[in-house]
Amino acid sequence: MHADGLAGRGHRRPDAVAWDYDDVDRQAFLSPPGGAHLFGTTQAGRDMLALTLHGLGKSLIIGFAVAILSTTLAALLGALAAYYGGWLERFALWIIDLLLVIPAFLLIALLAGGGQVGSVSWLLLVVLLAGFGWMLSARVVRSLALSIRERDYVTAARYMGVPGPLIVIRHILPNIASLLIIDATLNVSGAILAETSLAYFGFGVQTPDTSLGTLLGDGARQVNSFPWLFAAPAAVIVALILSVNAVGDGLRDAFDPDSDVQG
Repeated sequence: MHADGLAGRGHRRPDAVAWDYDDVDRQAFLSPPGGAHLFGTTQAGRDMLALTLHGLGKSLIIGFAVAILSTTLAALLGALAAYYGGWLERFALWIIDLLLVIPAFLLIALLAGGGQVGSVSWLLLVVLLAGFGWMLSARVVRSLALSIRERDYVTAARYMGVPGPLIVIRHILPNIASLLIIDATLNVSGAILAETSLAYFGFGVQTPDTSLGTLLGDGARQVNSFPWLFAAPAAVIVALILSVNAVGDGLRDAFDPDSDVQG
């Protein structure tokens, strides 16, 4: 018989950690950590370890998607503004300054369903987080691109009639690729923290979907009585952010070994 059927009737699986996130153990409601449930169970009898791993997967997807979108947007807009200059650069800087003074968290919460819990899909959340997370990176890209656009190979490509966008993609962006890789890596942790905060306050990813933020928000309401509901996702979030930041620091040291000396 399939293991899901056994779990649904309250029987323990042969493998103590082989529960699915939607399995229900009818003999272990709000069970503390141990035995068949290493992280304990929820009020509905679901395994916290399986739920945490499922939420980790969704949070990682959101984090990487936001990082890729925001870094790509910052790279293109910052490099194009620096290359063309003039009104395009002034307009880009005006947009950047405007978005920087807008309370992004409140605006994302408003756009993520107009204050109605659970009315936003995680894809919309990715777009919103990326749309409000590229400005500072774009300024850094613009500053670096200003010096690169004066180099001989860029000038030669311009006189050969190569279109501006192609020069940006072929000659400017590859020369700041190390910065973009590091920026994208660090944006992953920022996006995960933002998603966690939004879900904690009732916006973003909501049940029946699961992320680390939703688990953290649900567990916080019962942290005094059943601390394992909060401790498991909280520990995973801390470990995840520290790991991503360590990867970012490692990439920075690998691509720019003089950064620590200059700092």
